[in-house]
Amino acid sequence: MLKVRVIPTLLWKQLGLVKGIGFDSWRRVGSVMPAIKVYNQREVDELILVDIVAHKSDEDLDFESVDDFGQECFVPLTVGGGITHINQVQRLLRAGADKVCINTAAYTTPELLSEIAKRHGAQSVVASIDVRNESDGSGWQCFSHAGKQATGRKVADWAREVEARGAGEILITSIDRDGTQLGYDLALIEAVVKAVNIPVIASGGAGNYQHMVEAVTQAGASAVAAASMFHFTEQTPAGAKNALAAAGVPIRKPYLDSAGSR
Repeated sequence: MLKVRVIPTLLWKQLGLVKGIGFDSWRRVGSVMPAIKVYNQREVDELILVDIVAHKSDEDLDFESVDDFGQECFVPLTVGGGITHINQVQRLLRAGADKVCINTAAYTTPELLSEIAKRHGAQSVVASIDVRNESDGSGWQCFSHAGKQATGRKVADWAREVEARGAGEILITSIDRDGTQLGYDLALIEAVVKAVNIPVIASGGAGNYQHMVEAVTQAGASAVAAASMFHFTEQTPAGAKNALAAAGVPIRKPYLDSAGSR
């Protein structure tokens, strides 16, 4: 079994960090740079930074800020939000991102995933899939545009397609569970894990360490992502790793920078 990663998610909106419930009711939780500096010291394996409003803007991405963040981030950094073409990907990677996270553009321009994988390797592209469990009983449907637009895609089929297109891993987020801290949608995670042969990052609903243990041991996730749990409780990435290790889950050692500091 691959070593399981613990990944804080930073949702970036107009220079600040926010967190909501169900992709709505956003509240300010701080600034990006201080959060990155704190997480550098907290034994995280990676960070995911997503600009949640970039898809609404006609302006290009904020490469300058990403460059600033990348210079201060000592763990692998995944950047997403508003990415629509390969030139943006190249600029983000040059600015300090290690991976890019693609959601909305994957539905409209699925060949973008293939182009990124061809030029930079599958390990550099994360397919983000946001899902709602439809009230009519039809099952999980994928949504784009920060959870606002139904795509008509069923989650297992779409997961297989993004893998075939070249995605190196999948970030699967339950919109229904997002921000609730009631636990991940284990059935959703398991369905995606069984559909593909690439790593799956569980997201949406983590509220305690046991939820993370369940996502790995019961649903098969390769990594666990969380935002509210780390923003609004005393629980930490190091504590999550301890809980995972205690449950027999292999974890990564603390990340060390070039100076040997955590």
